[in-house]
Amino acid sequence: MHKVDHHKSLQFAVEMAHAAGDLTLRTFQGEVATERKPDRTLVTAADRGAEMLCRDMIEKRFPDYGILGEEFGETRPGAELRWILDPIDGTNSYVRGVPLYGVLIALEDCRAGKVVAGVIHFPALGETVSAAAGAGCWWNDRRAAVSGVSDLDSALVLTTDAERVLSRHREGWERLGDRAELARTWGDCYGHALVATGRAEAMVDPVLAIWDAAPLQIVVEEAGGVYTDWDGGRSYRGASGISTNAALADAVRDALGAARPAPELPAADSRRG
Repeated sequence: MHKVDHHKSLQFAVEMAHAAGDLTLRTFQGEVATERKPDRTLVTAADRGAEMLCRDMIEKRFPDYGILGEEFGETRPGAELRWILDPIDGTNSYVRGVPLYGVLIALEDCRAGKVVAGVIHFPALGETVSAAAGAGCWWNDRRAAVSGVSDLDSALVLTTDAERVLSRHREGWERLGDRAELARTWGDCYGHALVATGRAEAMVDPVLAIWDAAPLQIVVEEAGGVYTDWDGGRSYRGASGISTNAALADAVRDALGAARPAPELPAADSRRG
């Protein structure tokens, strides 16, 4: 059984994220060739190259850990510890030269069903938001914390794609947007990072894959915020995600018509999925 050093794991995750991010910058705002995956989402050579770079680093440093990546699937299923990789979160932004894309990396303790270290890195912005269990959240070299805004009428609320959230939760999103001071589509992982660093109060994602969501919960919670899926589960495995500061956690979910945070329960083994 492995004993996880959260600090060293986070250091390695940040190192990986920066290396992968540097690779993506080689072609950012240049000519980027794209392909369509079977699910019709875009993929580029930078997506694949960044993930392979991370995989190579993991194989050298943690050869018995599992790996789950968006582009190349799962390696060593059943491992006690698993790295989860999204080499470019926001490929559409990347392809169009918009700097709000990120590199997402998380280390999952499959025995406990928890992420113990997570990184959200924005190569084109020079920003990194990272967290490890019990060690707080960090924005580059300073401690990060959610805002203390406690009134929805003073809040900035975000979503990735208005069309997507409206197609699933039109009444809730419109109600939240009407009550908030500002509603914007600064989305993908950037929105969640804005909540964790106190620059926004809520981020609403109606559809997430595990590699999109894996670092979000630990980053937001270590910053003092609340992360749930739409059903109120405190989980990065719920196929949706709502990040808020603590003061507006219930108010945001009530406005959306989403469930309030469920009581925290012991997590089951989550190595499958």
